[in-house]
Amino acid sequence: MKAFNLSDIESTKYLFFTGKGGVGKTSIACATAIGLADSGKKILLISTDPASNLQDVFAQEFSGKGTEIADVPGLTVINLDPEQEAANYRESVVSPYRGKLPKSVIQNMEEQLSGSCTVEIASFNAFSDYLSDQGKKSEYDHIIFDTAPTGHTLRMLQLPSAWTNFINESKHGASCLGQLSGLQERKDVYKQAVDNLSDDQTTRLVLVSRPQKLALQEAARSSHELQLLGIENQLLVINGVLAKMDEQDVVSREIYEKQHTALQNIPSEIIHFPTFSVPLRSYNLSNISNIRKLLNEDNLIQIEDYQPITKEKGIEELIDDLYNTGKRVIFTMGKGGVGKTTLATNIALGLKSRGAKVHLTTTDPANHLNYDLAINAGISVSRIDEAEVLEKYKNEVRSKQDSLMSDEDKDYIEEDLRSPCTQEIAVFRAFAEVVEKADNQIVVIDTAPTGHTLLLLDSTQSYHKEVERTQTVPDAVGKLLPRLRDPKETEVVIVTLPEATPVFEAERLQADLKRAGIENKWWVVNSCLSLVNTENPFLRSKAQSEFLWINKVKELSGKNTALIEWKNL
Repeated sequence: MKAFNLSDIESTKYLFFTGKGGVGKTSIACATAIGLADSGKKILLISTDPASNLQDVFAQEFSGKGTEIADVPGLTVINLDPEQEAANYRESVVSPYRGKLPKSVIQNMEEQLSGSCTVEIASFNAFSDYLSDQGKKSEYDHIIFDTAPTGHTLRMLQLPSAWTNFINESKHGASCLGQLSGLQERKDVYKQAVDNLSDDQTTRLVLVSRPQKLALQEAARSSHELQLLGIENQLLVINGVLAKMDEQDVVSREIYEKQHTALQNIPSEIIHFPTFSVPLRSYNLSNISNIRKLLNEDNLIQIEDYQPITKEKGIEELIDDLYNTGKRVIFTMGKGGVGKTTLATNIALGLKSRGAKVHLTTTDPANHLNYDLAINAGISVSRIDEAEVLEKYKNEVRSKQDSLMSDEDKDYIEEDLRSPCTQEIAVFRAFAEVVEKADNQIVVIDTAPTGHTLLLLDSTQSYHKEVERTQTVPDAVGKLLPRLRDPKETEVVIVTLPEATPVFEAERLQADLKRAGIENKWWVVNSCLSLVNTENPFLRSKAQSEFLWINKVKELSGKNTALIEWKNL
């Protein structure tokens, strides 16, 4: 696998970097922008990543307007805040109705436009201008985007029904696509933007991943969605590859072998694309100097007196607190890949060992090992099949379709039913039924609902218009929301990793829950290399870089933080 060397990459006018949270797409986008600017090119870097740490990298604040970087001549940076863009868009849709409709209805409308799909559309609305701006195209040699639109967003924009009055008139119960209703006048701009994305002479889409099975599978899913839309101009960058194995160090050997296995089994959807690697670095990528070195060298910091972290709270202290405070419902919440499924199982096992009656449920169909452990320990289990409950929910919505609907309108509904919000609600309904078991046992649930889901369901119950429109909210959901908002009964354990993006994303999840009236006490920082007694100088330096993010989590949690060591799972 070749190294990601800018001199070997055919840089098109537009470069989009995409990948799941925590894979390093912002760092690699910044390194590309700085490298091209250092070679004499004029570069515009635009970020739409809500977890972006551009202000830390460049040691200055940014806005939606271009800011030149004094230390990188030729580089201009724009940091679009997708949450603010979504808020601006939400207000543009809702404001005509203020003073004309009851306050409760306005609040309902605002919540309907508070989900992930609205943020996606608002982000695309913001950067589509740069994809269709001929002035910017002429002014800059390359325009680099940190975070590309998802396949779901692009499919929405291509549906003819999304641009008709059908959106405003529909009563089919769909959950997400209505946010397009305020953007009809942008249809032509969006079409040009999507066309530019598909043009391999103009645009290159860079999939960023890690040398890990789950991360590569996620990259493959994203790539496949984009390929279905005709966006074939992709390349794969695998970030964080351990360059060599230290035979004398057990941890180094285990990391190397695990990565090697993942790289030998790259999914078929992406294996044919040009593939490049970026080595694992031992330092925080939090300044221009280190970003400049990312694609070239490692400034290894020798730590002669390194000592692993000790005397910190661990999972046993967390479980003791859950047991002693009498929690009845326990969620583990976090982005994919942070280890929340395994943590949920270990919490269930710990509670069972303390004498509690426990039920464990998850949406992860592949977690057979942990399920066997739970069953053998006498824990009752259930597995929520996301595909099954989603199809059940879809069929409820489809049953309300008008026989006179056009094929385009039916396509619109089907696209909406593939949205993240629809899946959230369908799975949450299944969770609600499981949580009713908490009357006589502790229920541990892997994958908590987002604050948006809770508020959406709450508003759907509260307002007659929405109840009339959907008629899909079961009684179990109504009983669950008050229970989740009761800190005496419920604990949401936020799970993250000792890295910048997972911590920033977890911080936003916490704020989302607070918005829904749910407080959380405990955080877990998983896979801490700084808890492992490695003798390898490189890994010691890498472990030292985790301290910054562990301390950040301690601040966010009021020191209610449990640390779990890195394990070769």
